[in-house]
Amino acid sequence: MTQTHSKSRQQAEIAFGQTQTEFFARAHAVEELDSIVKAREVKTLRLREARLAKEAQGIAAAAEAFIGRRLRRP
Repeated sequence: MTQTHSKSRQQAEIAFGQTQTEFFARAHAVEELDSIVKAREVKTLRLREARLAKEAQGIAAAAEAFIGRRLRRP
């Protein structure tokens, strides 16, 4: 069943289709940006945890060295 629509209806359908396309394109762009932001946050958290672990290891080593020196003193 093919329907024939008036010229104004056809123009309205075309305009609506273009608006929908723009809307979905924007939504897709926002999703992409959200994905990039989330990936950056995950990487930042991972690097922060690694830095804190390294700092804690350094502090522990310094404390161990300090205690070792104090025990060797006469």
